[in-house]
Amino acid sequence: MSTTGSAGNLGGALKELSLRWQETRAHWHDVKSAEFERNYLEKLPNDVGRAAGVIEEIGKLLQKVRHDCE
Repeated sequence: MSTTGSAGNLGGALKELSLRWQETRAHWHDVKSAEFERNYLEKLPNDVGRAAGVIEEIGKLLQKVRHDCE
């Protein structure tokens, strides 16, 4: 799998998690659910964005290494 594919999979997983969380919130809406959302889920989009950027950098570095080894 390419690094681009990995970043895309990560983004897709975040979208799927967001959809599932919305479904869950329809049934779980207490203090603990709000705490879970605040402590974990609210941070994920930023973390995933940063990870995707790093994955992209790694992909570029791998291309350079491959090119240099030819």
